[in-house]
Order: sequence, then C-alpha cells, then structure tokens
Amino acid sequence: MPKRPNIVFFMTDSWDGRVLGCMGHPVMRNATPNADALAARGALLRNAYTSHPICCPARANMWSGTYTHRCESWNNHKGLEPGTRIFKHDLEAAGYVFGSELGGFGKHDYYSGKHTHMARVSAWTGPADLPVSVKYMPRPPQIVEEPDGRDRADWRTVAKAVDFLEERAESEDPFFLYISTGQPHPPFRTHREYLDLLDLDAVTIPPEDESDHPVMAFQRRNKDWTFGFEDDLVREIRAIYYAKCAATDAMLGRVLAALARLGLDEETYVVLSSDHGENNMEHRQWYKMNHYESSARVPLIVAGPGIVPGQQIDNIVSIIDFYPTFLDMAGVDSPAGLDGESLMPLLRGNTTASRDWAFASSTGTTLNTTAWMLRKGEWKYIAYPGYEPQLFNLDEDPEEIRNVASECPEVAAGLDAELCRIVDYQEADARCQAYNRTSFRAWREIVRSDGVRMKEYGMDCECASYEQAMGNIYPGFNEDHDRMLDEWLERDA
Repeated sequence: MPKRPNIVFFMTDSWDGRVLGCMGHPVMRNATPNADALAARGALLRNAYTSHPICCPARANMWSGTYTHRCESWNNHKGLEPGTRIFKHDLEAAGYVFGSELGGFGKHDYYSGKHTHMARVSAWTGPADLPVSVKYMPRPPQIVEEPDGRDRADWRTVAKAVDFLEERAESEDPFFLYISTGQPHPPFRTHREYLDLLDLDAVTIPPEDESDHPVMAFQRRNKDWTFGFEDDLVREIRAIYYAKCAATDAMLGRVLAALARLGLDEETYVVLSSDHGENNMEHRQWYKMNHYESSARVPLIVAGPGIVPGQQIDNIVSIIDFYPTFLDMAGVDSPAGLDGESLMPLLRGNTTASRDWAFASSTGTTLNTTAWMLRKGEWKYIAYPGYEPQLFNLDEDPEEIRNVASECPEVAAGLDAELCRIVDYQEADARCQAYNRTSFRAWREIVRSDGVRMKEYGMDCECASYEQAMGNIYPGFNEDHDRMLDEWLERDA
C-alpha cells in the first residue's frame, strides 16, 4: 500500500484573511512572499470564515468538526471536554504520527479549563450588562529593534516543527504536523524589519459606522481601548498589525524551506489558516469577538498532491470544514455527525459546487448577548437575541458600515429563516445563558467563602475577597454592580 500523504497545518492566531499580498491587499504587496508563493502552487480560498471569532471556541469547533451550539464551546474557558472525538483520533487510527499528545507545536487551546479568570468571569457576566470595562490593560503600540517575547516563542515553535520534519523525513509513516503561532495576535508591537516590508502609504483610516448597534457599543466599552482614535495613532496601530502578519509569513517560510530541503514538499499537503481575524481599529475596535469581516475572515491556502495550482476559489467556506478535509487528504472516511464538508473536490478541480455559505456564533467575552452569523452570497446577516439584527450587503458595502436590516426586511427575514434551519439560536442562547449563570454562581460561592486561596482555584492574582477579585476583573466594580449581578441572576433564573 502506498504511503499516505503528509499534512502540515500552519495555524496562526488572529490573522485577518484579507491581509495577504495574494488577496490584493495594497499594504501587503511585498510583505507575505511565502504565503503568496504557497498560493501560486496551490489554491487560495478567498472567502474563508471562522466558526467562532475567539480562540478556544474556534479551535474546539475546528478539532471536533462541530459548531459551538453542539460541542458547547461557549467561551475561552469552556472548550471541548475530555474524551471528545477530534480529527487527531481518526488520523492516528490510520497510522499518522503527530508531534505531541495534543497534536503538535505551539498554541492548541481547544480543551476546557484554560485562560484567566478575567476571560471566564467576564464571559459569564456579560449578559448582566455591567456599565464597567474589563481590565485588558493592553500595552501601547510599539516598534522595537529586536523581537519581543511572543515573537521569540513563535520562532521556538517553528524550530521544534523543523526538528520534527527532520526526524520524520526518512520514515515510512505519514505525519500530521500542527504548527500554531501566537502571532499576529495583539499586543500591537513589532520590530522594524517587518514594518519595512509594508507599503505604508497604503495604510488607511477605516470609516465610522453610520449607526451604533447597542451590542457593539457594549463590546467597545467592554474591550476598554484606552489609547484614543487619532488618525496618526490609528495608522500606526494598523501598520504594526500588518507587520505582525509579515512576521508570521516569515515563520511560514522557514517551514516551507525545510519541506523543500528535505524533499518532502511533493508528498505533503500544506494548509495555512487562522482561528479568527483581528478588528485592527475597524469599527473603532481592536481584538476580535464579533462578526465583522475583520474579525470573522481567515486566510486559507492549500497546496499539495492533486491540488490544481494557481486556483483562486470564491466559494464561501469555513474552518468547520477542516476535519473532513484533512481526513479526505489522508484517504480516510469521515465519521457521521460532522458539521463541515471536505474541500478537496473544490481543491482538486473536480467541481465548483459546494455548500457556499458560512455560519458562525459568538457566545463569549465582551458580549451582553450571543451573536449568530450567516454569510451567503453578497449578504451577511447577524442575529442578536434581545436586540435588532444587522444586515450588510458586502458587494455594495464591503466595510460594513451601513446596517440595512430595516431597509431590506424581506432579505433579513429570509436569512433569519435559513439561520434558524442551522440552529435554533434562541434555544442555544438560553442554554448558553443558563451555563453562564450556573458557572458564575458556583465561582462566586467559592470565592466569597475562601477568597484568600483563590490561586488554588486558578485565580491569576492573590485576592483577599470576592470584591477585590471582581475589582481585578472589572476596575471600578462596586456594590451597585454587584446588585446588578443579583438582579440578572434572579431575572433570568
């Protein structure tokens, strides 16, 4: 039996899928040569989306092949539970060798129990609509001459991946190499080497939204951006983010060079993608956690055996499709019950037909409700239980500054009906909110009874009381806010 092909999955954190030279981004024309070269010898999928625009839920969806409302990956604390079937299990059963118990090298972040208490408590209590911000305390934007700690950690991840390739080069067993960088995730800090690759004259100031959706207003307050929106600062921040994408491309280049040097490139699929994007000051936002294109779009480039080179595919696809696609690459049948579909028929040029829509949810930090997205054709529809929806025509309004839900009620109603065929989002919202209330009540009971020992419960600082713990999460937290939490718990019980 011939050896199955190898698979290299280069997974980044917070890479907006539009920010690539091969996507025609004006700033990045010369800044992503490795991704651009990979696209030239493979396929560029121009409309790829996350299934949940925050790290752990997105990765839980990707590894399990199931959407959040099914696997209940509600926030960065609540991912997959032990024993959940993931694509690693199927590929290992077919003889694939992985780089580690979790899968590979770098950030995995798909199981429950990770991240800080700030991340989990702020997600649980978001629906209480507290009029205070979460303590993110981002560093100010900075350009440095040497790599910072996050960058060095990523290069160590890449070095481990190259070592793995060298170890596996002569093996008869196929391998799956998962490489996950922390870049280009904020903070907005980069070094000049990558900034110099950009066309800085092409950096733009995003337009402001014509209206302010109340859920997005809550999100901006919750994210606590403290550095202002002056034009020069916004341009600097956006340029730094683009430079971080260029740095990530250089890391990809190191892996591609190793594959070529070891003679593995002809028998190996290479997939480049991300868990979600980065707002990068669009809609006056940083970070992710919403369904705007900047947050929801991801890069997707695939090259390898049988893939038609130089393709640019416009079909709408999702990271939910990775599980069946990886198994199809390996010649392994997909298990029943997955939410995605294999992209290999598109990539091999066998068809132009596919699902051609993307669904995503957002149920975690910085929201005071849940959010449910359907992208289909030129339309993007976003439902918010308890609030009016958003509807954008991406052909006419690619920057998503004009919500036309009230102007196009028939379109909005039709897309809402289609969304409801994918998920009963009112029921899923109720299930998520029940989880939030139960989780917060249990946490508060523990912390109130034994605040001094909070580190034993995973608290990231020593706090003498519940009030001090909440003040560490929500600066300015007071008795009135605690009464609001009580009212929320009683109201929605």
